[in-house]
Amino acid sequence: MNNRAIIIIPTYNEAENIGKLIPDLMKRYPENVDILVVDDNSPDGTWKFVREMGEKDPRIHLLKREKKSGLGTAYCHGFKYCIEKGYDFIFEMDADFSHDPKEIASFLEAIKDADLVIGSRYITGVNVINWPMQRLLLSFFANKYTRFITGMPIADSTGGFKCFRRKVLESIDLDKIRSNGYAFQIEMNFKSWKKGFKIKEIPIIFYDRTSGSSKMSKKIVKEAVLLVWKLRLSSMFGEV
Repeated sequence: MNNRAIIIIPTYNEAENIGKLIPDLMKRYPENVDILVVDDNSPDGTWKFVREMGEKDPRIHLLKREKKSGLGTAYCHGFKYCIEKGYDFIFEMDADFSHDPKEIASFLEAIKDADLVIGSRYITGVNVINWPMQRLLLSFFANKYTRFITGMPIADSTGGFKCFRRKVLESIDLDKIRSNGYAFQIEMNFKSWKKGFKIKEIPIIFYDRTSGSSKMSKKIVKEAVLLVWKLRLSSMFGEV
């Protein structure tokens, strides 16, 4: 029996992108790959497009939340759904085509001998297209900072294109995850690493979004800066 994979895509006002991304994924991966969109009641009706597509294709699933509640809680909501439904491989992926759909095949190959596969922008240099220099430098040095403070042997701890084995997510108390954005990615990687799971980074090219608006903010950056110290201290006291 083949392993079942599902791609979680959190959305907020991504109607234009999601209407292109889901058909692309469905066409590329016609077998054993489902889609789960977690939408925060987008004013632009993203969830309506997804619901309509799901009525035509049972591989497309929707979790509609009542309000905008953050990336971390969206993924945790999705993780719980995927664990309950028994999926073997569970992906994180952005809706805005910054993550190339064709790379899903590389993840499915890499996860065969890993527990967590991270699509890395920095494992083979700097593979980011069309980001402003300030944003690129922030991301690059944030990852250097994270690696130095936490000790994680990961070049790209803040990236959001990744694939977990179900057992990794089952081992983490998702109800205790409170972080969002960069911090959420760091926290999930750190907990996976500390629990001894095998982590593999594979190179990807990250493309800046061409439609919609970025969700980046100073609050997200500040949260990540503080989180790495919290993780280091909690690890020292055996609380991870």
